[in-house]
Amino acid sequence: MSRPAPKLRAAYQAFYTIPTRWKDNDAYGHMNNAEYLSVFDTALSYWMLEQGWALTGPEALRFVVVESGCRYFAESGFPDVLHVGLRVGHLGRSSVRFELGLFRNGEDVASSAAFFVHVLTGPEGRPVSLPEGVRDALAALG
Repeated sequence: MSRPAPKLRAAYQAFYTIPTRWKDNDAYGHMNNAEYLSVFDTALSYWMLEQGWALTGPEALRFVVVESGCRYFAESGFPDVLHVGLRVGHLGRSSVRFELGLFRNGEDVASSAAFFVHVLTGPEGRPVSLPEGVRDALAALG
């Protein structure tokens, strides 16, 4: 099986800057694997907030992550400044696949890439259709 090449910045629609912290590094001097997903999740949360979506409370959209993954191409770590690119890879009836690229400092080639598959659920925890305004915002990110 061949390994996919990292994507360029131009493949992504929205970007968020997240500086690394000293605590993000592990004993090997690069960013700990768990921190990558935290950075990706933070960038996605910023995008959702920009859309005016509540992340918590009774007004929040109940997106549940049903699948996630990360592929690493080059090391990142403190004191890198990370730029996270977002796009939608697939938009379903009740689900969306977010694809994210991490770019160190001013680099144009992703040092890592991740994805999250979210399913919108209702109060009972069952999938529900994406509302029109939500679907429109997600489609614009595609």
